Amino acid sequence: MSATSLAAMLRERGLRLTPQRQLILEAVHELGHATPESVHNAVRERAAGVNITTVYRTLELLEELGLVNHTHLSHGSPTYSSAKEHQHVHLVCRSCGSISEIDPGVMVPVTEQLLRERAFRVDVGHVSLFGVCGDCKEAE
Repeated sequence: MSATSLAAMLRERGLRLTPQRQLILEAVHELGHATPESVHNAVRERAAGVNITTVYRTLELLEELGLVNHTHLSHGSPTYSSAKEHQHVHLVCRSCGSISEIDPGVMVPVTEQLLRERAFRVDVGHVSLFGVCGDCKEAE
């Protein structure tokens, strides 16, 4: 997203585009799957005065604007990614901590059943499945 279009989105909400907001959005795009801490570290390399609270607040704002999404890949901080990125389901190994991605189509039977039986629409962009990866399973 260009700085001009981000500025326009912010102006519509009575906010302004700050260098910190721009840097945080750029960091999420560059890092891919980014925790607030990794975004903070990346931004501090370019602007030392940005604190972690600013990063958290900005990530929440960017999510409200539909520019980033978050998911929980562990018990720690959420992980953010660009909303432009293709949707995917995360597979998180509880043993080694590896994270892989699969096509969200694998969830279609579950999402259709939930819609049919409960009128519940699943946001597949936020799905993380936890288990044990093939490498760790073999090592057991």
